Formats: sequence, structure tokens, C-alpha cells
Amino acid sequence: MSHQNSGGAFFAGFVIGTAVGASLALLLAPQSGEETRTQIKDKSLEYKDRAEEGALAARERALETLEKSKASATEALEKSKASALEAIARSKESALETIARSKESTAEAIQKGKESAAEVINRGKESIAKVVGS
Repeated sequence: MSHQNSGGAFFAGFVIGTAVGASLALLLAPQSGEETRTQIKDKSLEYKDRAEEGALAARERALETLEKSKASATEALEKSKASALEAIARSKESALETIARSKESTAEAIQKGKESAAEVINRGKESIAKVVGS
């Protein structure tokens, strides 16, 4: 940004310096007062037109830079959004896998618990049968 500002200051200084130099050259030239005033007026109008053209060109460059910045920001936003959506999808997939593994582990634990309980019951029945049968 500061580079653009210094460029504008340089351009303004250049235009002003040129105008002052041209005015002094016309004033010091051996001509009649009317010719000198006409030349000063013509040169002033010419420099004014050049300054306006320069200002318009600077405005156009600023607008182009603004549009490029907007496009870059939009692109960065879209990339960030896509990355976030991918991360969410991966997290969801990971969570679903963890839930599935947990369900399997729980089912296995329940099954082992049932088997252990059945074994304990059978051993208990056998012990009772031995005690009653003796």
C-alpha cells in the first residue's frame, strides 16, 4: 500500500514541478504578455487534463487491485470451507467407526458374560447335585 502512496506522491510532485517549470519558462521567454498568458492557459489546461487522466488511471488500478483482492479472499474462503467440510466428514467417519467397534466390543463382552454366568450356574447345579446326591 505504501508503495502505491509514494507513487502517487511522486506523480503529483512531478506534475506540479512540470507545471511550475513550464510556467517559469513561458514567463521568462521573450514573448508578448498576451502570447505568454495564452500559452500559460493552454499549458495549464493540458496539465490539468493530464492530472485528471492520471487520477482516473490510478482509480482504475485501485479498483482492479480491489477486485483481485476480493477474488483471492473468496478463493481462500472456499478452500477453507472445503477443508473444514473434509475434516468434519473424516471426524464423522472416525466417530462412526469408533461407535461400531464399541458396539462389537459390548456385544462380545455381553456374550462372554452370558457364557461365564452359564458356566457358574452349571457348576453351581453340579455342586448342588453332588451335595444332594451324597
